[in-house]
Amino acid sequence: MTDEKPKLIVDEDWKSEANREKEKLSQQQAEAAKEKAEQANKPLAFGDVVRLMASQAAMYLGIIPEPQSQQRMLAPDLAKMHIDILGVLEEKTKGNLTDEEAEELSQTVRELRNIFVETTGAVEKAIAEGKINPDGTPGPNAPQDPAGGQPGQI
Repeated sequence: MTDEKPKLIVDEDWKSEANREKEKLSQQQAEAAKEKAEQANKPLAFGDVVRLMASQAAMYLGIIPEPQSQQRMLAPDLAKMHIDILGVLEEKTKGNLTDEEAEELSQTVRELRNIFVETTGAVEKAIAEGKINPDGTPGPNAPQDPAGGQPGQI
């Protein structure tokens, strides 16, 4: 038996390749951080304002969930306020927008108004049929939970 220690063979090509990959990853991360910073410093455009107000209206119409709780809500009065603000914006900016901006605003207001009418009509019908109470709680004619629970329970 000899006391020779095993020789460690280091592959220099492997080291070089690992270093190149490390540099490439570092470069990609730096570029991504730069793009994120540029987006944060980008000025707010008119379409951003329209989409912000529209998303608020959509949230209050139950189309999209509330960001914090991820629950859908129905608050027609708040939805109407946001839709009306968009309507005022449309009226007051006539002739001062690009064709694309004017079309986006007009189409957004039109769609939200239609959804508002459909949603409030469905709520009124459900109240009239006793499926929900005016306060939004389940009414006497609310469909029963198939699992045997009370209406409106999860």
